[in-house]
Amino acid sequence: MALVLNIETATTNCSVSLSKDGEILVLKEDNSLGFSHAETLHLFIDEVFNISKLKPSEIDAIAVSKGPGSYTGLRIGVSSAKGLCFALDKPLIAVSTLESLAHQVTFRDGFIIPMLDARRMEVYSAIYNSKLELHREIQAEILTEESYSDLLKDHKIYFIGNGVEKTKSLIQHPNAVFIEGKLPSANNMALLAENKYKKSDTEDVAYFEPYYLKDFVALKKKA
Repeated sequence: MALVLNIETATTNCSVSLSKDGEILVLKEDNSLGFSHAETLHLFIDEVFNISKLKPSEIDAIAVSKGPGSYTGLRIGVSSAKGLCFALDKPLIAVSTLESLAHQVTFRDGFIIPMLDARRMEVYSAIYNSKLELHREIQAEILTEESYSDLLKDHKIYFIGNGVEKTKSLIQHPNAVFIEGKLPSANNMALLAENKYKKSDTEDVAYFEPYYLKDFVALKKKA
């Protein structure tokens, strides 16, 4: 039983929630097209506490979306979460961004593939079964017309995340279901964070780093 502050910044969605015993109390998020996390994250944190009438000192833990996702977004979220953990002397819980995204879908059979856009035709993805158990580990993969063809032969596959648009342009199969317009949200972190808290599955605040999956590559400015 825990009161948890949840922080999600892995994509353009800057999202913060307060949850109690795995249920959302307050949610504040902004899914604008650009990254405004540096300006809005701490404002959202203040707002969820003000709305809930709770004090930061009353929470039991801080949960952060650990990636994969945007290098800049992840760094902002994790840095803020770690700073709060140090200041409040609270434990840090790391939640898989793709697992959290998968929890936005309810289905009886088949598989769900949460995917986040990487460069060109690449995505960060994982595969979960209908019980939301991990079927295939997280990978950075280049999409082709043959991607997931073995699974699609006999199973429904639900694709979700901002990698869906490029996937939809390549894969045309009756068993492919594309759920568009969805991004990772702190709304879906509560239950995952609660389960980890119960098991004391926390991180070393001093040494924890986001799960980037790939090394950061800075783009050169055009002449």
